[in-house]
Amino acid sequence: MRRLTGHVQHFAWGSHTAIPGILRREPDDRPWAEYWLGTHPGGHAFLDDGMALATHVQENPEVVGAAARAEFGDRLPYLMKILAASTPLSLQAHPSRQQAEVGYARESLLGLHPSEPTRSFKDDWPKPEAIVALTPFEGLLGFRDPLETAGLFEALGVADELASVIGPLRDRAAAPALQEVFLDVLSLDERRHLVDVVLAAAVNLLEAPGALGEFARTAVELDEHFPGDPGILAALLMNRFTLQPGEAVALEPGIMHAYLRGVGVEIMASSDNVMRGGLTQKHIDVDGLLQVVRFEPLQPTVLVAEGADGVYVYPTSFPEFELWLVSPVDGSHLPVPRSDCGRIALVTAGRFVLQGDDGDMHLESGDSAFLAADEDVTVHGEGQMFVAASGA
Repeated sequence: MRRLTGHVQHFAWGSHTAIPGILRREPDDRPWAEYWLGTHPGGHAFLDDGMALATHVQENPEVVGAAARAEFGDRLPYLMKILAASTPLSLQAHPSRQQAEVGYARESLLGLHPSEPTRSFKDDWPKPEAIVALTPFEGLLGFRDPLETAGLFEALGVADELASVIGPLRDRAAAPALQEVFLDVLSLDERRHLVDVVLAAAVNLLEAPGALGEFARTAVELDEHFPGDPGILAALLMNRFTLQPGEAVALEPGIMHAYLRGVGVEIMASSDNVMRGGLTQKHIDVDGLLQVVRFEPLQPTVLVAEGADGVYVYPTSFPEFELWLVSPVDGSHLPVPRSDCGRIALVTAGRFVLQGDDGDMHLESGDSAFLAADEDVTVHGEGQMFVAASGA
């Protein structure tokens, strides 16, 4: 049982206050977008003696756990984060394990350096992920039924002017229609004025009830951050969702998504593989999108933690990770789950005491700890403590 300090990522889309507030630190003039807890080389977490957690795992691989080591080798397979978005992130999707292995091998044979901006596969790992809302959390996830989207463009009053782009939504089967329109939008070039056509109509329908108002507001909100970007039209093909605190979504490989705003605890496979599909200045790999993205209608599924008596698990099915929520009731002492593998515990609210063979560890909001495999730890206190573990 070791106290852990994470790594802050100051990406431009981050909130200036949310993560400092959770960590009980003073904000500075920079955005605090993510707080990483894991062994990812892009942002190491450190133990209380100053050693990187990655080094500790490398020197003591038994802390990972037998099942996780058998599945993934001597590494921690997950990365846990606090994510705080004040502006929208890019449209993106992540590969499956097979796609990542093939893509990484191909780009390596081509001699592309891992830091090369045009490289899509930075490693040979998949990147499934899940996020649990700490505040109301908004995003885009998966493609809406194309006929429904066609109806929304018609209700917006722009279907005739956009016919050359959105026509396939009514004329073709769902999957080929979504693929054709999405990829066409990314190469509008001389037809970029069509984005302005949509926005001019949308500003007059911001207060419209139901799906039409949400459709219009999504277009206008994205234009505030990505003026005239064709990716706005790509985003309008997607479902918008809102999570309340404690609710979650899980993202399987190939699912296009974008987080818009909010604060949450995110867990993912420890990978850098991102296929961007719009609303970004970074490289968009069209061939990679064709290989990875699932161009099919999908309704977002909101997950809630399952369990009882203060110990709950979010129902995901990824081998790389599992996410638990510990929230004791009536001062009870609870076992920290998954003692068969290495875990990271993160307190996001309240105060907790972890008790193990080495004594007690007091954790408050923003504090975290690494618990080794085969280390039995109990916890009591009040608030919220998330526990990341291997899914194997």
